[in-house]
Amino acid sequence: MPRVIWKGAISFGLVHVPVALYPASTESGIDFDWLDKRSMDPVGYKRVNKRTGKEIDKANIVKGVKQPDGDYVILSDEEIKAAYPKTMQTIEIETFVQAAEIPFTQLERPYYLEPLAKGEKVYALLREAMLAQGVIGIARVVMHTKEHLAALIPAGPALMLNTLRWAKDIRDIDDLKLPAAGKSAANLKDSELKMAAQLVADMTDTWQADRYEDHFAEAVHALIAQRVKAGKTEKVAPLEEAGPATSTNVVDLTALLKQSLGGRRGAAANEPAAKAAKPAAKKAPAKKTTAARKRA
Repeated sequence: MPRVIWKGAISFGLVHVPVALYPASTESGIDFDWLDKRSMDPVGYKRVNKRTGKEIDKANIVKGVKQPDGDYVILSDEEIKAAYPKTMQTIEIETFVQAAEIPFTQLERPYYLEPLAKGEKVYALLREAMLAQGVIGIARVVMHTKEHLAALIPAGPALMLNTLRWAKDIRDIDDLKLPAAGKSAANLKDSELKMAAQLVADMTDTWQADRYEDHFAEAVHALIAQRVKAGKTEKVAPLEEAGPATSTNVVDLTALLKQSLGGRRGAAANEPAAKAAKPAAKKAPAKKTTAARKRA
């Protein structure tokens, strides 16, 4: 099993499910390492000043966002976190939807979620409630200083998290030269449609993922095996680096289910009364937040 890449909690209502996040996909192609052909030493990545060509220390690197005029706005990690004060350790469910409503173009990368800190019961509670309703959760999660939209999906005994592309990241098709929609607009004959439909029907089968394999990778692996058998290999000293693992403690709050549900119903019941109430006197200007005062 791969290492944990994130620890936190799923949040729905006032209930928190402590979880660990694991990658659910792997790269099955050929992983070519760069080597120095003169010495067979591994070639690594270096942080280099592009003007001087000299290597620089990580402590001297800052994050900058280029502006249209060529200038940069420099932001520290602390300023970035302060600009988005939401916790980076929570998968916050905002709504539940039918899975079929999400277009496949928005699916990005899958992850497994494993319960932590005796959270098995509330984990199973959320999973079974979603299965009973036939829905998946739409959530936000911050990983590696980047916010992701994500789908929380019950899959057998597991809860999976599939990151989604933002709608604005899907390119518009208007710039493409596509045939007009509809058979009449595309000048398709009924006989052509009938034969095409028959061919599609003949080729239709149930989906079995293990039927499909990477033939290119197989060919390269076969070539590698030939070289190994012939003794045509090189000795390379491995260089490995491991980063520290992070953790968080989250309390199991299953008792807050009723409070969460009551709060939502109470808010819904108060809406008609609030709309019918007399308009209040002119509100005083809202106090500026700390961030707003700094900008001012």
